[in-house]
Amino acid sequence: MSADGVPPVPSSVSPPAQRYLAQSRSAPAVYPAADDHAGWRRHAAEVDAYLLSLYADRDLPVTSEVADAGGVRTYVQRPAEADADGPVYLDIHGGGLVYGSGDVCRTAGAATATATGLVTWSVDYRMPPRHPAPAPLDDCLAVYRALLEVRVPTQIVVGGGSAGGNLAAALLVRARDEGLPLPAALVLLTPEVDLTESGDSFVTHRDVDTRLHSLREINAIYADGADLAHPYLSPLFADLAGFPPTFLQSGTRDLFLSNTVRMHRALRAAGVPAELHVFEAMPHGGFGGSTPEDRELERELRRFVRAHVG
Repeated sequence: MSADGVPPVPSSVSPPAQRYLAQSRSAPAVYPAADDHAGWRRHAAEVDAYLLSLYADRDLPVTSEVADAGGVRTYVQRPAEADADGPVYLDIHGGGLVYGSGDVCRTAGAATATATGLVTWSVDYRMPPRHPAPAPLDDCLAVYRALLEVRVPTQIVVGGGSAGGNLAAALLVRARDEGLPLPAALVLLTPEVDLTESGDSFVTHRDVDTRLHSLREINAIYADGADLAHPYLSPLFADLAGFPPTFLQSGTRDLFLSNTVRMHRALRAAGVPAELHVFEAMPHGGFGGSTPEDRELERELRRFVRAHVG
């Protein structure tokens, strides 16, 4: 263990993953005041520029169009192999609930479309501090309603990573509560399903995950005074009965490992078929997208999606 509490890079992962871990260090963010909207715009722009740079070397051969889906800006992205009238992956971007809009949303959605081979609708939802809960979830629900107008539920997969995993799971809870049919499958990649941060790995992995730190300050801004344990904010605590088959992914160095394994157990307890994939030494968000481990995750994701929507 190093002086800063970070374990040494293991030899059990690929050389590219080892290099990523060796170079992967980030400090907890210093956030503007909740009412400093100009400061938040500057801060988010800086983080978004960094997030966009992570895709600089990725080949993402998709066509992308901007659509208005239920009044929400949505990027419709199609890989060459995808049937334009075939299944749709509704992708909800990550970014701690405050980052990832615009070009980041579009590019992350293109990566999802490339990985799954499906037409992908990427939701550019509103975010706090200007638009706290329930605005982001309202936007996701509006896009889901619009998608149900052009696809039957058996042609839809809903998925998201990190904060997007929070909204993806919460979307299904709310859709069910409002009497909407649920999709064929759900994908939760290292999901932020517990905004109370009550899981064990929030303590044990505080220094182990060098890409992610506690998001308590942002969670409070997002909740805007509401109970963080409410199922629409922390879907881990929802009644999950009736959920579709679910794919969950995390890593042994992921701060959200507890989120993921607890959600898996909760789904299993509710009788939901659920797959859990935990990758060796992987921190939050993977190894940068271009390692053998990242490719393996993409293959597993594509297999799961194709098994449920063909």
